[in-house]
Amino acid sequence: MPELHGVGVGRGTATGPVLRMAEPLGEPDSSPLQGDAASAKASVGEALAAVAADLGKRGQAAGGDAQAVLEAQALMAQDPSILDDVHRQIDEGTNPERAVFTAFKSFQDVLAGMGGYMGERAADLGDVAQRIIAQLRGVHAPGVPESDTPFILVARDLAPADTALLDLDKVLALVTRDGGPTSHTAILARAKGITAIVGVSSADELSDGQVVIVDAAAGAVVTDPTDEQVAEAEKKRAERLAAADAPLTAGALADGTAVPLLANLGSPKDAANAVELGAEGVGLFRTEFLFLDSPYAPDVATQKASYKALLEAFPGKKVVVRALDAGADKPLPFLTDSGEENPALGRRGLRALRHHPEILRDQLTALAEADAETEADLWVMAPMVADVEETEYFVSLAKELGIKTAGVMAEVPSVALLAEQVIAAADFVSIGTNDLTQYTMAADRMLGTVASYQDPWHPAVLRLVAQLGAAGATAHKGVGICGEAASDPMLAVVLVGLGATTLSMTPAALADVRAELKNHTLDQAKALAAAAVAAPSAAAAREAVARASAAS
Repeated sequence: MPELHGVGVGRGTATGPVLRMAEPLGEPDSSPLQGDAASAKASVGEALAAVAADLGKRGQAAGGDAQAVLEAQALMAQDPSILDDVHRQIDEGTNPERAVFTAFKSFQDVLAGMGGYMGERAADLGDVAQRIIAQLRGVHAPGVPESDTPFILVARDLAPADTALLDLDKVLALVTRDGGPTSHTAILARAKGITAIVGVSSADELSDGQVVIVDAAAGAVVTDPTDEQVAEAEKKRAERLAAADAPLTAGALADGTAVPLLANLGSPKDAANAVELGAEGVGLFRTEFLFLDSPYAPDVATQKASYKALLEAFPGKKVVVRALDAGADKPLPFLTDSGEENPALGRRGLRALRHHPEILRDQLTALAEADAETEADLWVMAPMVADVEETEYFVSLAKELGIKTAGVMAEVPSVALLAEQVIAAADFVSIGTNDLTQYTMAADRMLGTVASYQDPWHPAVLRLVAQLGAAGATAHKGVGICGEAASDPMLAVVLVGLGATTLSMTPAALADVRAELKNHTLDQAKALAAAAVAAPSAAAAREAVARASAAS
């Protein structure tokens, strides 16, 4: 039967009828203002407040990464500069809907032109404008349709507010026309354990009520399946659920080769869920949450309290903490430069910290003090490291301030090209596949127009991973993976075949990755890795590995 193809998120399988998401509201007309300006301004103010409140409630309900995204959207709805523009237009005789549309569109264009994190925010700003206009019209905002029965949701793409609060009792799976493996939709779907396929270019061909099978492992949407195909899909789904309910075991390959499975966390409050899902430790703890909402860097005592809470959740286990990674998509007024034309290539990560060494010293001091009072095995790494000199600087400073195990992140291709020297200077290396892919492919990871390039399956990226893996093996030092790539079960096997010694991922992906690892020996993983590296493209690498896996 006909199949549509895209990038699968996870290993889930689902079958059911399609329900399409409504297209965005049409552009408001330019008819003149009816009534007085004061009333129009008041109605806009009420609409903005209602939307901000709704987004805030959605964030509270969603929690985790989704809460931060939705709270940022709520702030957009109350941006005073946008409101001033709306008021100005109303005073000039523009109707409220058009004024809102124009004001938000102007800001969208500015953000889109900036690219990077700000470019991604342009799409979120558009979603906020849609919600405000819907409020003014007295209609439901475009979003996930309601249904009394479960369905497969098909959409051009989803706003963060929609993805965060999907009713998993009703939404069996998600299929989007746009987006790539590191898009907001893919990341949030992976974090919530939603069966999904993104980047299905032919998704518009699907119609309401049409029965389909969504096979994320194969990245395929099977249209109008036979009864036998449906039965097979249901069997696969049952087997996956049974595997997820099985007793938790340590990550390992079929031949017993240990592959510790760690969690990526953004706050100490996420630790309990990670432990419950079988995390054997933490492979990436993002410390930015302490800094993003503050006009200045928190003091040592404040930082120490948070780090201690994290470490106490993992007694005797490895916890890898990333030093503050500011800049690019996470600008901080007290640390990073403003007005950079391309902040992803500017003063970010360790570069920014070296420019303000007191902030780095305070953070390392707080981590060392928290480590001294807890029983976890603390490892600390520097972000955005480019060469050996930067490696030596960070490791030396960390050791001076009491950090026992200090390493660096491999996100810049130059680190892979200098792998032997970098690994000689560090205690370990952790590969951030999101940024490594971005810089290898010269494709902004937050820019939707180049999402197709932002694929960690690309052989160019995998060859850099292989160089780091080989250098780590020679030096007998750990080479971990802490980017989104580790959440892809089959890619996780390939990464182990390339020399990765640990895998860190969103906790919801742990079960699928653990199950997939058990299907392959180390020799088989190496053979799959060789097939992927020899391929000419990301898509070809996926196909080559799928064929080799089926044949083994």
